[in-house]
Amino acid sequence: MLNLKDINWKKPGLFAAGVAFGTAGIKILTSDDAKKLYTNCTAAVLRAKSCVMKTATSVQENAGDILAEAKQINEDRAVEAEAEVVDDFCETEETAEDTAEATEE
Repeated sequence: MLNLKDINWKKPGLFAAGVAFGTAGIKILTSDDAKKLYTNCTAAVLRAKSCVMKTATSVQENAGDILAEAKQINEDRAVEAEAEVVDDFCETEETAEDTAEATEE
């Protein structure tokens, strides 16, 4: 026969406590105060998202401006380098003509 004194009450007690805490937790999580908390937390997250998106947009715009300016600087340098090469070529050509004229005389 089953003797109640021989039963280990630890496991059934833990189960009962879990059920009680679970039921109380569900009641707490579905209360009006909890809903207000969820609403305020969600509103804060949406505000944070908006702030992050504004910052990200600003960073993207600045990166685009920086890229455009860097390309312009490189184009200007390329034009200057090409002009120096043409100037050097012209000077070399003039020197060759001067040398040829001096040799002819």
